[in-house]
Amino acid sequence: YAINKKEIIDGVLLGLGEPANGPYKPGTWMYNEKVTPYPFDQAKAKQLLAEAGWADTDHDGILDKDGQPFRFTITTNQGNKQRKMTALIIQQRLKAIGIDVKVRIIEWAAFLKEFIDKKKFEAVILGWTIPINPDLFDVWHSSKTKPGELNFISYKNSEVDRLIDQGRFTFDRDVMKKSYDRIQEILKEDAPYIFLYVPKALPVVAARFHGIKPAPAGIGYNFIKWYVPKHLQKYQIEP
Repeated sequence: YAINKKEIIDGVLLGLGEPANGPYKPGTWMYNEKVTPYPFDQAKAKQLLAEAGWADTDHDGILDKDGQPFRFTITTNQGNKQRKMTALIIQQRLKAIGIDVKVRIIEWAAFLKEFIDKKKFEAVILGWTIPINPDLFDVWHSSKTKPGELNFISYKNSEVDRLIDQGRFTFDRDVMKKSYDRIQEILKEDAPYIFLYVPKALPVVAARFHGIKPAPAGIGYNFIKWYVPKHLQKYQIEP
């Protein structure tokens, strides 16, 4: 509730994106449209923190509980300006409700080897590429938590495990859809990730090229069929 996704999309992506509500992109058949995002509501965030026992007892602007301040570090990789800017925006939003966040930027190889693989982090900002196959096994199944595997947050939910297995061993689209819809509902409730945004691509191609047909797979999936009509051709290769 304390993170303003629209602010991040407008400020970091210049509006070229939409809020993410789960592991699938909006507009795909496996996306569950009934799973709505948590709205930006700082008052609600403060209320939930207070109910959980967090209060600023020493009046230093930072919430504390049992003598411990609410403080943690967001780690992300060097060379990705979008992730760095996202982390800084989140830092400011959480500061407004009494949470002290530090931002740490690590070189990519060290980030993976020393922090992600060894689970030496409190929170990270990373991104996923969504494959055409909707199988969630590698990222969300509890058996995939070993060093170097993709469930590096050690998420474990027996119902999610069962639904992943059910969805990946059938060719029945209806069964798959029901399994993945339920998984998205559970992930919203468990909130192991804060799903932030789905960026939009902004490809630019000269108007001389014909045969371009945008599709969910992207704009370049059929590039071998692109062509320039004879009257628009500028270059010629001599045999």
